[in-house]
Amino acid sequence: MSSKQVFYEGRVQGVGFRYSTRQIAMGFEVTGWVRNLPDGRVELQVTGAEDEVEEFLREIRESNLGPHIKSEEVHGLASLEGVSGFSIRY
Repeated sequence: MSSKQVFYEGRVQGVGFRYSTRQIAMGFEVTGWVRNLPDGRVELQVTGAEDEVEEFLREIRESNLGPHIKSEEVHGLASLEGVSGFSIRY
């Protein structure tokens, strides 16, 4: 299993980023969540088989969200516990 924390910067709030990310997640065997941060970034935490997580993150970059992403910062997580499905956090 692989768990990642990703911070997206750019024009990532107010463009449906969280909703699109949740839709993309439905096509993968991953669990996690996505939320807006007060500083204008979006934070995503995801867990799943390593190849599923990597493909999921690649799909986000290659989707209609890609042009809105100026940079992404990826960190490994020890684990993502107590999460089922993929949700939007507020």
